[in-house]
Amino acid sequence: MESKRSSDNEQAAIWNGDAAQAWVEAQPLLDHMFQAIETMLVAAVSAERHQQVLDIGCGTGSTTLAASRRLGAKGHCVGVDISAPMIAAARARAERESLSTHFICDDAQRHVFTPESFDLIISRFGVMFFDDAIAAFTNLRHAARKNAECRLIVWRSPEENPFMTTAERAAITLLPHLPVRQPDAPGQFAFAKQSRVSSILHASGWSDIEIHPIDVLCTFPESELMRYLTRMGPLGRALQELDAQTRNKVVATVRAAFDPYVHGDQVSYMAACWNVSARAR
Repeated sequence: MESKRSSDNEQAAIWNGDAAQAWVEAQPLLDHMFQAIETMLVAAVSAERHQQVLDIGCGTGSTTLAASRRLGAKGHCVGVDISAPMIAAARARAERESLSTHFICDDAQRHVFTPESFDLIISRFGVMFFDDAIAAFTNLRHAARKNAECRLIVWRSPEENPFMTTAERAAITLLPHLPVRQPDAPGQFAFAKQSRVSSILHASGWSDIEIHPIDVLCTFPESELMRYLTRMGPLGRALQELDAQTRNKVVATVRAAFDPYVHGDQVSYMAACWNVSARAR
């Protein structure tokens, strides 16, 4: 129990500190990068079948707001995230659009949702950070109405997503103490194993589980690449603690490693993901 609580505290610290601020600042870049994935996920939202939609790990709210627009006045969307800075950004976006979307700043694993209140639960890369995934999805199962759908898009393995680990692989010789990602640990690739995802959903009471691999082309302007590699992920956090000379050396080395993904004024790569669906029978 101690190790799980420690992991949970670590995730809360990360997503309420510098990492959260980096995501808020990079919101237009990230929304552009993941637009195709968001479109695929939100296509499952239907005003005819869904009145109450819950978005897990909603971040700055892009997917939640897209679902809210799709539902219109016929339904209501709720986004939940552990990050206070990102939830503040999401609320500001909803206010600018005059949307009634509701955002909750809390851990979805432990938040006390109204039982049987949602008929669709969605997430774009937001469910891989729980310290106890079975407890989290059990809690979400209790929040789901009978026959409610759950639709998630999560990352497959780091080996299948070399773009996502380019920065840390390029920097490791210069920064040997850079944190190493641990298999199955809370983080980006926690749901990399199809069998683990299926086991978690089965154990937490979900049925009709389907998990399919998808490969999605993601792009963003080359002018944003330096922001991406210097602010996001483990390297982005590590760079904040370096002296200027070391930082410049690391950044130059890492930027060169991204050359294979740069095509003119665009950066492009394939995102290897799992498209997951389940139902609350």
